[in-house]
Amino acid sequence: MKPRPFFLGDRSTSTVETAAVHNPYNGALVADICVAGAKEISEVLDLAARSFEEARHTAPVERSRLLRRIADTIGQRAEEFVELLVAEAGKPVTLARIEVQRAQSTFELAAAGTLEPNGHPIEMGATPAGAGHSGLARRFPLGVILGITPFNFPLNLVAHKVAPCLATGNTMILKPAMKTPLCALLLGEVLAECGAPDGQVSFLPFAHQHVGTLLRDPRVKMLSFTGGVEVGWRLKSEAVKQKITLELGGNAACVVEPDSDWRHHAAKMAVGAFAYAGQSCISVQRIFVHDSIFDEFKEAFLAQVHEKAVAGDPREARTLVGPMISKTALDNVVAWVKEAESRGAKLLTPLKVDGQILHPVVLENVPRDASIACEEAFAPVVVLASYRTFADGLAAVNDSKFGLQAGVFTGDLAKIYEAYDALEVGGVLINQVPTFRTENMPYGGVKDSGFGREGVRYAMEDMTEIKSLVINECGL
Repeated sequence: MKPRPFFLGDRSTSTVETAAVHNPYNGALVADICVAGAKEISEVLDLAARSFEEARHTAPVERSRLLRRIADTIGQRAEEFVELLVAEAGKPVTLARIEVQRAQSTFELAAAGTLEPNGHPIEMGATPAGAGHSGLARRFPLGVILGITPFNFPLNLVAHKVAPCLATGNTMILKPAMKTPLCALLLGEVLAECGAPDGQVSFLPFAHQHVGTLLRDPRVKMLSFTGGVEVGWRLKSEAVKQKITLELGGNAACVVEPDSDWRHHAAKMAVGAFAYAGQSCISVQRIFVHDSIFDEFKEAFLAQVHEKAVAGDPREARTLVGPMISKTALDNVVAWVKEAESRGAKLLTPLKVDGQILHPVVLENVPRDASIACEEAFAPVVVLASYRTFADGLAAVNDSKFGLQAGVFTGDLAKIYEAYDALEVGGVLINQVPTFRTENMPYGGVKDSGFGREGVRYAMEDMTEIKSLVINECGL
């Protein structure tokens, strides 16, 4: 089996340097991929800069048609993407199908967004100095964007960078995660098939050492990064002159009030915690429950975990919890669980490992400063704790260096707005798990969870710069 080439523009490119992609469930070799080196990095940067001069002048209707063709082609090749998601990421097949559908929606929303009004009039007469003038403010593309994506959503997180880039007339060099690059490479094939302008988007796996080279080049105008906290903040320090969007980690929490239909919502929380082995930045990791219902909730939640959080082969439709991406990640989280136990935490489920699968773990009595409670687990682990007042529950959520999304379960409108005002997160979800996300909502965090927002419309804004036009009408 020949190594898979990457896409330097619309050109399928092979190199001597390669890397292996392994199935995290069974360790089998999925594919070898070609890896770009310094020569290809230089070439792709030149190509992206040249392509921008064409892309920025492409009519919105042409951009929209291209995006719709891409969405349609993803749908036509859906099973190819599903197979790759299962093989390279260990994503359970039912969740893989959902990810492909979401990626289609991402491109469809970008196609629609391309045709929306871009700009607004400025009321120059609002000040005495503006009399006799007219004004217009419009958004213009930035240029070359460096997009870096993580392993856990190898298609849709790529789509959330590529689709807004195409919609706004920018160009992009997309670096997929080395553990899961195959969906991105297939998307590159789709773009070429659909007639994307040569060089507007290139998909290149390459070593992290080349990121600094790209960020030092003045032609790169923006870094859009989704990934680990430490790497993200380090890249921010290197990207001195670029616009930056950082989508980093989280340890998402839920607050459960007795006035909510908590028995019904327990199932939602079990799925939100353990789907795809908890390998999502907004996976439910902490659940704070009012002390008046804590014991009953715990019983109901554990029953739902037993029923719904089935661990096993990701190719089986009933599987919700597949393998973790690496043995290192697995070993780290197991060590955190054992550390919490040594400090008095109680395991409510067996600590069971099969290969690279960690079966669902639920703990209580966990010290707030234990790693499994205060760091991002990125694993099928949930910490349960009780609180006395609603304000205490909100404070417990905020007692974190992260702030991505939070779920609040209540039927009280006053509490809803209290939570909306008080929680230090990028999104507050009511009677819904923080794991919930749609492609058109603003998505991003505060504190160590990053800054900037994705979601198609919001990414399009970040990928453009507003420019004013002022006309002195007396001079016409």
